[in-house]
This record gives sequence, C-alpha cells and structure tokens, in this order.
Amino acid sequence: MAERETALPGWIADHLAKYLATNGADGHIWNGVPTLLLTTTGRKSGEARTLPLIYGKDGARYVIVASRGGAPDHPGWYKNLVARHEVRLQVGADKFGARASTAKGAERTRLWQVMTKIWPAYDEYQKKTAREIPVVVLERD
Repeated sequence: MAERETALPGWIADHLAKYLATNGADGHIWNGVPTLLLTTTGRKSGEARTLPLIYGKDGARYVIVASRGGAPDHPGWYKNLVARHEVRLQVGADKFGARASTAKGAERTRLWQVMTKIWPAYDEYQKKTAREIPVVVLERD
C-alpha cells in the first residue's frame, strides 16, 4: 500500500463505523477483546486519522501494539504518532486527549506480555517480521 493509507479494509471500516455510531456501546468489545479508537494527525497530510485498536491497561495508562499483522513496515498510525505524540482516544464513550510514547527495554518486554495475554496472535505477528513490533503507551492528558 502507498505511504498514505486511506482506504480501510471493510472489517476495520465496519468496526470503526459501529463504534462511532453507538458511542462505543457496539465496538468497544470486539471479538472478545477491548478496543479503543486512536486518532492521530497525518504526518504529511495534517488530517485526522482514526482507527480501532486492541488495547490493554497498565495502571491508568492504555497500551496498544503497532503490529500491522507482522508486516515488514510499521503501520501509518504509528509513524504519525512518532511524528506527533499528541493523540485523541475514545475508550467506550470516554473521549480524551493523550500523549503517546514507545515502550523500551524491560518496560516493553513486560507490556508485550500484558498484550499477548489479551491477543496471543501478537507473538505470531512478531515471528513474521524482522522489525521489533512497537508497544505504545498512551497517557491521558
């Protein structure tokens, strides 16, 4: 896919639409796991980009994984939040600003374990790619 990812796969677009239409009542739990809506600012376009992502919790912080299913390159949303750490989140009906950072070292290892308990396929995704899949921490403003 081109650098600018605009068209979402149908299942992601459907999930996003349901989440937005119901203010999280339908969509917060997806396939038995919790999801949030992450809105980043496009690093080139400056446009808001929103995606539903599986999340975990670490105290008051939210944790997400930039897996892209084990693709060789990071997802566009991750590149966007590296360029601009300020993001918007919707968790269920709760909407707020947050600051994103990439977990490193022992913290990444610990949080990776938290996330693979929620979505075990992350381990398979990591085996499919040479890149270290980033684990992102989101802290409410």
